[in-house]
Amino acid sequence: MIEISVKQNPIGKIPKGWEIVKLEEFIDIYDKERIPLSEMERANRKGVYPYCGANGVLDYIDDYIFEGEFILLAEDGGSYGKFENSCYMMNGKFWVNNHAHIIKVKKNKSTNHFLLYMLNFLDLRSYVVGSTRVKLNQEYLKQIKVSYPPLPEQQKIAGILGTVDEAIAKVDKAIEKTERLKKGLMRELLTKGIGHKEFKDTEVGRIPKEWEVVKLGKITEINKEARDPTKEFPQRKFLYIDIDSVENETGIIKDVKDIIGKEAPSRARRVVHCNDIIMSTVRPYLKAFAIIPERYENQICSTGFAVFTCKNEITSLYLLYTLFSKLVIEQCNRMMVGGQYPALNNSQVEKIKIPLPPLPEQQKIAAILSTVDKKIDMEKKRKEKFERIKKGLMNELLTGRKRVRI
Repeated sequence: MIEISVKQNPIGKIPKGWEIVKLEEFIDIYDKERIPLSEMERANRKGVYPYCGANGVLDYIDDYIFEGEFILLAEDGGSYGKFENSCYMMNGKFWVNNHAHIIKVKKNKSTNHFLLYMLNFLDLRSYVVGSTRVKLNQEYLKQIKVSYPPLPEQQKIAGILGTVDEAIAKVDKAIEKTERLKKGLMRELLTKGIGHKEFKDTEVGRIPKEWEVVKLGKITEINKEARDPTKEFPQRKFLYIDIDSVENETGIIKDVKDIIGKEAPSRARRVVHCNDIIMSTVRPYLKAFAIIPERYENQICSTGFAVFTCKNEITSLYLLYTLFSKLVIEQCNRMMVGGQYPALNNSQVEKIKIPLPPLPEQQKIAAILSTVDKKIDMEKKRKEKFERIKKGLMNELLTGRKRVRI
């Protein structure tokens, strides 16, 4: 890549030799060929062809209406900010509903891959209309302005970014493979244990003969205290853990909110301690469970969680993995009450039954699953690194700050 000179244009600086063009000048739009199908219609038409919507593949059905390489750009229900992936590529035979524009570049004008990267790089929010559910209608779609290098340069830029995407795809496959391994291990270890030959039938299924079946209320203390520590200590900084702070199916807490010297949210009435387990009771089907790390000692969390302190009979990590099991999720689903927002109360949580191995075996099971989790976490960090590289390259190449050699 080489440094280049730039010229001014209505949307910023671009290199000499580049142009600013509207999408309508170099794309064809195929929206008239889209056919939406209801969930019931799709249920009766299961097959191998992708059924696509605003943000990706929604289902697989028995027929297709498009064949070839196309860009699908969210018409509504998408994200339109910079780097927010407002569109994606489909290649082959597929069906599209009415929530995604379907476009293709004109022959010898551009490449689909270059346009895909450019659209996902740009901030398109100025082209959308509406408030609660924004929409990019076709007229505004046609008016989107993009910086437009010569075709050979477009191809080279798309090739560089495509190489990074290939690396990301390889990491995604490694993550998927390791996550499948974890699910298989959880099925085996949390029902059959390690090295057992004799089993017994119980109310939670077949488990090793040496194991017990216990209720959560017997092996944990459930914190039912309702407090607002921000009132008790108005000058202190607190961290607020809400249900949306917990990353589903990982037990990792992210995106907590700071509360400094003011009243906590109305649902923040639980004080948590290191190694406590928190379990979503408002939306348990979302699998929002986590262990409280040391850095969140004496912080507060939403009353949408049940908070457990483990007794001597069980380890926190073993309990966390057990809560993610199909056995516990099914019990939660059966016990939940409520219509639009089904939930559990503390007395129901106390009645949840789990298989309980001896403490040394719990520790071994947790250690095996924790090793797999570390592998998944390592791969996710690799993916984040490649994504940072990709964003950096997009910032340089799609603005023309750095030119590629043709």
